[in-house]
Amino acid sequence: MGHKLAFIGFGTVGQGLAEILRDKHEDLKANEHFEAEIVAISDFNKGAIYHPNGLDIDTVLQVLQETGNLENYPPSPGLVTGWDSLKTIRESNADTVIEVSYTDVRTGQPAIDHCRTAFLAKKNVVMTNKGPVALAYKELSELAKKEGVYWGFEGTVMSGTPSLRMPASALAGNEITEIRAILNGTTNFILTKMEEEGATYDEALKEAQLLGYAEADPTSDVEGYDARYKITILANYVMNEPLRVEEVSCRGITNLTPKDIEEAKAEGKRWKLLAKARKENGKVDASIAPEKVDMSDPLASISGAVNAIAYECDLLGTVTLSGAGAGKVETGFSLLIDLINIDRERRLVNI
Repeated sequence: MGHKLAFIGFGTVGQGLAEILRDKHEDLKANEHFEAEIVAISDFNKGAIYHPNGLDIDTVLQVLQETGNLENYPPSPGLVTGWDSLKTIRESNADTVIEVSYTDVRTGQPAIDHCRTAFLAKKNVVMTNKGPVALAYKELSELAKKEGVYWGFEGTVMSGTPSLRMPASALAGNEITEIRAILNGTTNFILTKMEEEGATYDEALKEAQLLGYAEADPTSDVEGYDARYKITILANYVMNEPLRVEEVSCRGITNLTPKDIEEAKAEGKRWKLLAKARKENGKVDASIAPEKVDMSDPLASISGAVNAIAYECDLLGTVTLSGAGAGKVETGFSLLIDLINIDRERRLVNI
């Protein structure tokens, strides 16, 4: 029996996962004993379709490309259209909800309500939305545990790079006392351009926007707000310590000048926008701020739109992980690995 999925939201990331499930279907079945079946999609702008026996991925993507509306999917007995997100979650026969809706990161909505609804309906959730994890981690993790369902959110911090799964599994048994990280590829790209090419902040930002690394309104990235949500998730999940977004001091890179960059070079250092969390006496102190780091620091070598994270462990010392922090395929993969782990846990329970 296939793992039945309901997509809530079907933008770039959702379509990326759908394409992965289509293109790697046989490999996943042979190597991971994983088969997925999309039964429902509900998107506020693109419409909603549901069929209990599954939807054809190629047809879904073709209809969307040609018409922009999922409800133009060819009619067939059993096909339902027009359900909103909450009805799709409650009434579809999906095992797992793929929560990739457009969500206000400041409130976590509507994704928080989607999670609550799914958990109460005994359905797993995997997601890439930062807001619900950063703002409602305690409530939602406790509710998922109470209802006996899985909540996966690997893609919320470094896309498909396993910044959450790696410490939870490969570093188990260590106490992680400090996290230092580059969690925003846009700002790292800008700082790299300023250092390597002598560009001004405005020039580097314009190039980042042309390449698609930065939004038309780059405030969330360049002022450090994006990284602040991510370090909050890391503190709660990896350090297992409560931390609220508003407790994280935050300063971005907009005031850095070419003169600042040159002064750091002269000191044998380079600027990075660092997200930091340090645990001491059962409390976490966290911040986002540009800092000059020594060239010998593992984070100093991270250039361009790449993310990296250094975990300070009591048994193993410093462990550094780097990789993609964004991208259609990379973020789609983060959802896939959460789905594969749900299936692995199911098999262990049934042994």
